[in-house]
Amino acid sequence: MKPAFEKLFGFDSSKHSVRTEILAGLTTFLTMAYILAVNPGIFSALDMPGGAVFTATALAAIVGTLVMALFAKKPFALAPGMGLNAFFVFTVCLGMGHSWQFALTAVFLEGIIFIILTLTKVRSWLLNAIPGTLKKAIGAGIGLFIAFIGMQNAGIIVNNDATLVGLGDICHGTALLGIIGLFITAGLVMAKVRGGMLWGILITSVIGLFIKDPATGEAITKFGGVVSLPASIEPIFCKFEWSSILSWDMLAVVFTFLFIDMFDTMGTIIGVHQGAGIINKGNEEIPGLEKMFLADSVATVAGACFGTSTTTTYVESASGVGEGGRTGLTAFSTAIFFILALFFSPIFLAIPGAATAPALMIVGVMMMPSVKTIHWEDYSKAIPAFITIIMMPLAYSISDGILLGVIAYVICHAISGQFKKISITMWILAALFICKYIFI
Repeated sequence: MKPAFEKLFGFDSSKHSVRTEILAGLTTFLTMAYILAVNPGIFSALDMPGGAVFTATALAAIVGTLVMALFAKKPFALAPGMGLNAFFVFTVCLGMGHSWQFALTAVFLEGIIFIILTLTKVRSWLLNAIPGTLKKAIGAGIGLFIAFIGMQNAGIIVNNDATLVGLGDICHGTALLGIIGLFITAGLVMAKVRGGMLWGILITSVIGLFIKDPATGEAITKFGGVVSLPASIEPIFCKFEWSSILSWDMLAVVFTFLFIDMFDTMGTIIGVHQGAGIINKGNEEIPGLEKMFLADSVATVAGACFGTSTTTTYVESASGVGEGGRTGLTAFSTAIFFILALFFSPIFLAIPGAATAPALMIVGVMMMPSVKTIHWEDYSKAIPAFITIIMMPLAYSISDGILLGVIAYVICHAISGQFKKISITMWILAALFICKYIFI
C-alpha cells in the first residue's frame, strides 16, 4: 500500500498520516459543500434545470479535484467558483443579454486558453514574478477574506445600508449558532484535538437542530431525507453556441473569465501554501505550479462540458490544510465525498453555513502569521502589502486584491526612486492591470 500511495498521491508514510489526510479531505468538503446548494440557486435565474446544475456542479468538482489529487498530488479541491458563477449569470446572460449557451462557450474557450498558457508555463512565470512581499500579503488577505465569508454565512456580519456592513443579530438564529460553533471549534483546536475543525462543524450542525431561525421559525439544521439519485445533465451537457465565437462580446467575456480565474487561482495557491508554511523559503517559489494550474484548466473545460461556470481552486482548501492535509490523498478524499454527495445530497446539504463558518474563521487566524515577516517599516513594501490584504475582503475578490497590490507596488517603488527593484514583468503587469480597470 505504501508504494501505491506514494505513487498516486505523493504520500510519505514517514511524514503523513492516512487518517489525517482523509479527515482533512472531509473538512475541506464540508466547508465548500455549500456550492452544491448555491450554484443551482444562482443558475435558476436563467431557468436552467436545478437538478442538472446540481449534478454538473458536483461532477466538475469531482473531475477537477481528482486531477489535482492524482496528477498534481496537492491537497487542493476545485469546484465552480463563487463570483465567476455570478458573472456568468448576472453579467454575461442577464446584463449583456446573451444565452447561457453563449456563456458556457466562453467558459470552454477560457479553459482551452488556460491549458495552453499552462503548458507554455506562462501562468507559472506570472506567479513567480510576484515579489515575496506581495505573496506574504496575499496569504494574510485570503485569511481575512475567508473569515469574512464565514461571518457572512453565519449572519454575524450582514448588509447594512448605512455602513455597507454591520453586526448581525448575534443573540439569535444563525449568528448565535455561528458564535457558539466558533468557541466550540476554537476550544477543540486549542486543545489540539485531531480533526478539531471537522468535529466543530459536526457538533455545531447538531446544535443547529435546537436553534430556530427567527425569520422562518424553523430549526437552522433540518434534514430533508437521506438518499437522492442524481439528476441527468443531458439538458445542459455540451450545449455550446459556436456561431458567436468570433464576436467582440465573446472576446471580452472570455478575457474577463480568464483574468478573474487566473488571479483567483494564483492567490489561493499562494495563500494556502503560505498559511501551511510549505512555500520555499529561499526564493518564495511554489513547487509543482504547472501541474496545479493544469488541473485547474482541465477542470474548467470539463465543467463547461457538464454545463456549469468556471471551475477553480477553492480557497476553502485551506481548512483541510489547516487540519494537516498535505498530499493528493486529501484532495482524493474530498472528491470521494463529492461523489457521495451525488447520492446523499439531503444529508450533506443539511449542514448549515453557520456550522462551517467557524472553521473558515479559524483558518483565517491560521493564515495571518505571514504578515509578521513583511517589512512594515519600509512603506514602499508596506503600502502595497496593506492594499493587497485589505482589498480582498472589502472588494470581495482575491483577484482584485492581487491586481491592486501589484499596481501599488510598482507605483510606490517608482515614486520612491527604487526603479531597480521593479522587474520588467511587474511593469508590464501593472500596465495591463490598469488597462483592465479602465476598459473592462
